[in-house]
Amino acid sequence: MSVSIKILGTGCTKCKETDDLVRNFVSENSIDAKIEKVEDIMEIMKYDVMSTPAVVINEEVKIKGKIPSRTDLEDALINNLKVVGDDKNTCSCS
Repeated sequence: MSVSIKILGTGCTKCKETDDLVRNFVSENSIDAKIEKVEDIMEIMKYDVMSTPAVVINEEVKIKGKIPSRTDLEDALINNLKVVGDDKNTCSCS
């Protein structure tokens, strides 16, 4: 299951750095994710974010108003993701 990640920001240096950090983190950790950069201020306001950059994961704002640290990204992308296929009642038959 792919994770939806949106980087909210109007295009400033901090927003671009956040976009690069998130993309590198996702790549380094082999996370199946669809990453979208949202620069339209009207779209950003829909997330009730008043300061950018912000990172939205599966439509939930996880980080806002700062460039995320590695720990921030680990908490948001690894520690909070549910493990898929770890249910004893699932069948792995082909």
